[in-house]
Formats: sequence, C-alpha cells, structure tokens
Amino acid sequence: MNLEIAHYYLLVSAIIFTIGVLGVLLRRSAIIILMSIELMLNAVNLAFVTFSRINHSLDGQIFVFFIMTVAAAEAVVGLAIVIAIFRKKVSTDVDEINLMKW
Repeated sequence: MNLEIAHYYLLVSAIIFTIGVLGVLLRRSAIIILMSIELMLNAVNLAFVTFSRINHSLDGQIFVFFIMTVAAAEAVVGLAIVIAIFRKKVSTDVDEINLMKW
C-alpha cells in the first residue's frame, strides 16, 4: 500500500474516532452513546487494517476480527440493557438513569 494513501485512511480513521468521542461526551441518549462506541471501534479497525497493509502482516486483521466479535457482543448486551431501562423509565437519557445510585 502506498504511504500517501495510507495517510488518507488514517485521517478518515481519526475523523471517525473523533466523531465517536464527541458522540459519547456530548449526547445524553444511551442509544446514541452505544452507536458512538461502535464508531470508535470501527475507526480502530480501519487503523488496524491500514497498519496491517503497510507492514504486509495479518496481525492487524486478526485484531479486527476480535474487535468485531467484542463489538457484536457489546451491541447485544448494551441494547438489551437499554431496552430494559426504557421499559422501566420510558427514557434513554443517561442523566435520568440512576438505578445504580443509593
């Protein structure tokens, strides 16, 4: 892979990761926060694949496979928790979710 093209991939990865971080920090909806975490994981996957292609190694792609597995499990468990909370509170606003507080 040409290094100039790799820079563009890494720039896109950084932009996607920044959007994910901003989504986690600025939004109050639990579903939006979960989607932002998925964006960050996909940005990391893009960076891993780019570095894997630069170094002509499959290590990055193996990491991507594990990250995708963890992301799928996170999405399933996270959405189940959000749905359970929504049924009880009728809101997904993280400021209103205080079930774990004393």
